[in-house]
Amino acid sequence: MGCMFKANGLYSRMTVGAVLLAAGAGERLGGRPKALLELGGVPLVLRQLIALSGAGVDEVAVVLGHHHEAVEAAVRSFPIALVRNPSPDDGQVSSVRLGLAALSPRLDALIVALADQPLIDAQDIVALISAFRRRGDASMVVPRVIRADAEPAPGNPLMFDAALREQWLAGGADLACRKWREQHPERVRWFDTDNQRYGVDIDTPEDMERFAASTGHRLVWPAAYAHEAVA
Repeated sequence: MGCMFKANGLYSRMTVGAVLLAAGAGERLGGRPKALLELGGVPLVLRQLIALSGAGVDEVAVVLGHHHEAVEAAVRSFPIALVRNPSPDDGQVSSVRLGLAALSPRLDALIVALADQPLIDAQDIVALISAFRRRGDASMVVPRVIRADAEPAPGNPLMFDAALREQWLAGGADLACRKWREQHPERVRWFDTDNQRYGVDIDTPEDMERFAASTGHRLVWPAAYAHEAVA
């Protein structure tokens, strides 16, 4: 269906692509693929794909690295591009660039999402896209999560104009997302929200425990990884 938004009484179509990052080693989780952690029996990477699809995103490239065979097996039934990062330890930007290059040139805007955000759903993606449509002359929109007990903090996913992709791919190897945002604050619009889901991701066993304490739901390893010791 794509992304349809009402403007001046008519509907204009914006073609949106997404890069879903799932290349991490999960070192702080014992070297296990955190993208395959399950919430309600559904792997986190699949929850992200369902959210993006439900929001009407047109194309998705999933970037794999460490644990690529296991993660690929979990997502291959989706109509997506699968991209393997041969050097995932080069950092997240290397995966972003590979994902952006794998998407078609016809897109109007792009989303970069993390596979380890357990609570993001289609409504959250729609809200981000709506904020992007209201961005004015900015090129990037980033959620900024308002917390009662801390300073507002950037969240994920983020969204930007497709023209940035061409600039990033033509530029230095480390130019993308956060570094670009820090270098061009005048071209960033913050999407201020009290929606805490944008600020929740899973990197450590402590994150898993905090998630369970705050939501009442536990993240569970699939059987193949359930009994591996955490380093």
